[in-house]
Amino acid sequence: MAEEAAGPEALSVREVQELVRRKDELEAQIKACYAVLEGQQGVGMDEPLVDAEGYPRADVDVYQVRAARHNVICLQNDHKALMLQVEKALHQLHAREKEKQAKDEAEAQAEAMNQNPSLPQPFARVNAVTPGSPASISGLQVDDEIIEFGSVDTHNFQTLQNIATVVQHSEGLQYSPLAKMTGLEDSKIKVCAF
Repeated sequence: MAEEAAGPEALSVREVQELVRRKDELEAQIKACYAVLEGQQGVGMDEPLVDAEGYPRADVDVYQVRAARHNVICLQNDHKALMLQVEKALHQLHAREKEKQAKDEAEAQAEAMNQNPSLPQPFARVNAVTPGSPASISGLQVDDEIIEFGSVDTHNFQTLQNIATVVQHSEGLQYSPLAKMTGLEDSKIKVCAF
């Protein structure tokens, strides 16, 4: 994956990986602080540190619990800020990759247009289309040029009788819709395959 800068604040993949590594470290530190709290009679973040009479509890190390709670709060704040950075960086990386992909597709399409092989020569032009006919349903239109009709193409076409023979032999069979191709001069060329 390329690590090109898309702007002054753009992050590379390596920098995003570093942010994720720091996030993992923070999560490990938070987990260690919670382990300290659990080791102190399961005090946690909300249990009172004083007894019923208001004196510090004798069964826990109050200083250690307070320090662990403070560290958890600070580390959670750091974690939240870091997650916002990770989110922003991932959005930038994906947006940059999407732009790169769109650019590559546009370049490939432009190159394909420049290297457009010559289209097969049509052997017939449509003069009329009966409404509701299979040709009409398939999208065939007046002035469309036919380059292939079933097994008939430019190389074996002799007369319209060739097309009539294909139609007779294909009667009642399922046929594929016409595929529409557009040439460089916006001339419509249709292909019909049975």
